[in-house]
Parts: sequence; C-alpha cells; structure tokens
Amino acid sequence: MSNTVLQSEEDSLNVTSETQALQELPAGGRDPERFELQEVWYPVHYIEDLDKSQPTRFTLLERDIVLWWDKNAQTWRAFADQCPHRLAPLSEGRINESGWLECPYHGWAFSGTGKCEVIPQQREGGKAEVSQRACVDSLPTTVRQGLLFVYAGRAENAAQVKVPIVDVLEEDSEGWVCLNTFRDIPYDALTLIENVLDPSHIPYTHHRTVGNRANVSAVELEVVESGKWGFKGTWAEGPRKGTLGRQDTTFIAPGLMWHDLTSKQFGRTLTVVYATPTRKGECRLFARFPFKFSSKLPGLFLKLTPRWYSHLNQNHVLEDDQIFLHYQERYLEKFGGSANFNKAFYLPTKADLFVYQLHTWINQYKVEAFPGEALSPALPKEVLLDRYHSHTEKCGSCRPALRNLQRLRLGLAVVTAVIWALLPLLVVIQSQVSVLTVAICSLGVLLSGGIWLGLGNLERRFYQGRETPPRNLPQKGKR
Repeated sequence: MSNTVLQSEEDSLNVTSETQALQELPAGGRDPERFELQEVWYPVHYIEDLDKSQPTRFTLLERDIVLWWDKNAQTWRAFADQCPHRLAPLSEGRINESGWLECPYHGWAFSGTGKCEVIPQQREGGKAEVSQRACVDSLPTTVRQGLLFVYAGRAENAAQVKVPIVDVLEEDSEGWVCLNTFRDIPYDALTLIENVLDPSHIPYTHHRTVGNRANVSAVELEVVESGKWGFKGTWAEGPRKGTLGRQDTTFIAPGLMWHDLTSKQFGRTLTVVYATPTRKGECRLFARFPFKFSSKLPGLFLKLTPRWYSHLNQNHVLEDDQIFLHYQERYLEKFGGSANFNKAFYLPTKADLFVYQLHTWINQYKVEAFPGEALSPALPKEVLLDRYHSHTEKCGSCRPALRNLQRLRLGLAVVTAVIWALLPLLVVIQSQVSVLTVAICSLGVLLSGGIWLGLGNLERRFYQGRETPPRNLPQKGKR
C-alpha cells in the first residue's frame, strides 16, 4: 500500500480555465430521471502503478482502452485500444522515440490528441495520415488525489462534470497518512458498493482480520440526504458497540463511497472505496484508508511498512467475502436482479438501510451498466482467490517485490547447496577442522533451509489467497 501523505493534484486533457467556467453538469447526464453510467469520471489506475515507458491496457464498461504517458505534453492519455488501420491493440505497441504511441502491427504512430503522425508504408509525400479515419478515439483524462480518471461518455461533457473525489481530503489536506490498494474483483461494481456500504457485516465476515464477533450489536442506520447524486447517512452509535463514536457514510453515485469515523483513541479514519465497472460481473476496486492520528507514532509505523507487504494483508481482507459475493449476485440475478431486490432480500432491520437505499437509487434512476447481458457461470474457488492476475502483475510495488523475493530465494538456495556440498570435503581435507565448526556450518545450512521455506510461503501469497477464511478456522483450544 502507499504510505504517503495525500496531496491534491489535477492534470487534465480537457479541463482548462475556460471550460471550467462552463456550467457544471451532474454526473450521470442531464436527464433527472435516469443515471447514465457512461457520463461519469472513473478511476482506472493509481499513478504510482503506471509505467511511463510503456502503454497499459484497461477495460472500462466493456470498452478496451490504452493508457500511456505523453512526454511531449507531460500528461496521461487514454485512447481506444484499436489501431484504425487493422484494429490491432495499441497496448501491445510501444511509445516511440518521438513520444508517440506506435502500433505493433505496421508502425502507425499517434500523437497525444489521437492524430496519426506516421504511416511508414505510404510513398513520400503521401497524406493518408491526415484523414479522420486515421485518427484514434481519445478519451478525456485527469489526475486527482493520486488516481488517473477517464471520462467514459461524450468528451464535450467531461470538463463540466465533477470528478468524484473525497472532498474532506481537499478541505483539510494536512496530516493525512494514506494507505492505498486495488484489485480486479470477480463481481459487479454495484455488488461491491452494496457490500462496503454495509457496516453490519464486518464483525462476522471479517472476524479475525479487521472484525470481531464479540463486537456485534444492534445497528441503527439513518439516511439524512439523497438524490440522483447518491446519498448520505449516519450510524449514531458507531462500530464496536459505540466505543469509537459516530460513523458517517457518503455514497457518490455511481461508484464511490466512504465511511468517516473520528475517535479519541485513534483520531480520524476514512474508509474509501471506488468501484470501476470493467465487464459484466467484473470491476476494479480502489481502496483508500486515510488516517489522521491523534499521535505521531501510528503514522510513522504505517509510513515504514512496505507497500507490497500491506497489499498482502489487504488482499487477505478482500478475500473474506470474495467467494460468497460472487455467488450472491448470481442468486439475485435469478430473482430478476435489483428490480426485484425487495422480493429477493429480507431486510427487517435498519442495519440494511444503506443497502435498501442503494437498490432504491438503482431502480429510481434506471441504472443498468450492461443491459441485456447475463452473468457468466460461477468461477471455481481457485480462480476467485487468484492474486497474481488480479493484482500482483499490475502493481508497481508487488511485482518488483515478488521478483526480488524470487532472486533472494534462488541465491539462498545456491549458497546453501554449495556449503552443504563442500562441508564433507572440508572435513576430509582439513583434518584439523573442529567439531564446533562443523556443527556451526550444519546449523547454518539448516537455518538457510528454514529461511528458504519461509520465503516460499511468502512468495505463494503473491499468487493465491487462502482457501479457508480466518473466520472459519478452529478456535485455539477448541476442536
């Protein structure tokens, strides 16, 4: 996870001082009775996980796009991931010496606006590249709070639609320490939002990770404000039987929510989740945990924790509910989806009020990301618990950490093998070698072997989650 103090930043292709002066448009389009999921800014990557030297592929609302750094304009770009020539994915290409995105198939090259600059196969003096058909579709981008956002809808609207950020971090930016993680999740974005809006599942689902069954109590939620934009609510008693104080919740439609909690023990803590829809039954989660501690020591500890190590632990928490949510949305689909949530769900307590409010919003504003599409058959457990493809290979901290760990393990194995092989020879040649020396060398070999096995267990955590969640493990001292 990122151990950094939050900073506000903006680097937009389309947002200029002139366009910012235009009248603001609501997210989700102009129609007051419908929320268009395309007319929204979506986060697609943490900036620290992007490589400026090469293009990155992403899928947004089933549209493949390519993200790349335009060194000429010093900004991030998002293009449709198709070369207009023969539809080869530009994400398989490179950023060439001129700073243009080059197609891997025939070398057509595109500058930051999507304009074709080079067609190598045409004769000198040819002008085929000036045709509009030679251009690539370009999507608006902006960078805010360390995230790269892409506007999925009509480009001319982008500058007038507010970027969904956590406003409180902008209002009071000093002193925050923020942990960040992300993961590609095998269920819909709105299923993820429904899950994280619900505070009452924490003691059970996340028992032994970030929850405890002993902290269960009645949960009385209240919605204080709502509209097409989302809703705000509060939990007056708050978590842990009220020992931490009131918790306020904000949902910014369609894919951002945060809980805000201030306690005397820990200071102020936010739990922020973005859900970016990629395909039917899939989304990318961005989780952020800004802290403003009442003392400096906890913040110092977080800053010293390697980001990759924090990611291992956060993946563990995400896997607590990964499997049953994958099945839950398939069961809901059999009832007809969110339109019939009142029939599918039995919600007798106010603990489910935010869930009720979310589905009411979905139905009231006719929200549908992938109309007419059905969910795929359920995936096997080992696929649902995959970490490498859903996180590690895309993470700028975990990917190199895994590579370094593998090198360390290989080096340790080689050194151990050499010492083990030379030890008998050393005893034969050097008759004066003491028993103590032999014992120390043998102990060193055994210790190295133990470290090698321990590193192997750590390495596996980059690839796969645990099949049995901590909540289901036997309690100590009980069978």
